[in-house]
Amino acid sequence: MQDIAASLERGRPKDLASGAQVLSGQLGKTIQRLRKAYNLSLSELAEQSGVAKSIISQIERNETNPTLATIWRLSQALDVSIERVLATADEEPFIERFSRADTPRLVSDDGKVRLAIIGWIKTVEWLQWYDVSADPGGVLESDAHQRSSVESLSVLEGSFEVEVGGEVQRANAGETLRYRCDRPHSIRCLGDGPGRATMVVIMKAAVME
Repeated sequence: MQDIAASLERGRPKDLASGAQVLSGQLGKTIQRLRKAYNLSLSELAEQSGVAKSIISQIERNETNPTLATIWRLSQALDVSIERVLATADEEPFIERFSRADTPRLVSDDGKVRLAIIGWIKTVEWLQWYDVSADPGGVLESDAHQRSSVESLSVLEGSFEVEVGGEVQRANAGETLRYRCDRPHSIRCLGDGPGRATMVVIMKAAVME
């Protein structure tokens, strides 16, 4: 991010500017998706970014090749890095293998809930997923995530209870609980046996229409 920011201040070199033009087809979809995730109108995004409403509309419809300065202002208004806005998908196939020892793990304060981080590090800003194992009575307390974040807990074994904003719901094996996690929330393992689940966190719901 710092390298690109420095390039902008130096006057946007031609190689970076041409890169923005090449990526404009994907860029429009990305800007529109992020804007809708924040429930922003074109006028609201224009006000927050300082980019004219008509220009944003043209970008989303892929009718113009914006400068990197424009992309930078939009990324700041949408609270994402410019790298993420400009990112392109790698079309080369690949297979990565991670051993148990290579998989990072987190433990709840009571030591009874364990999360294996099985998500891809490249998606951590907007998508995270975990393998959850818990002892009976184990509780995972979580602070609020970023605005508009959504969490899904799919139970594989045992039973879990989720509490968000004073509301409590229970799910058994084969069931899924989906809830807003941009406020304090907790997950509790119920019953006399251990529990297992898969937890997916969509940060800022950036990929939701």
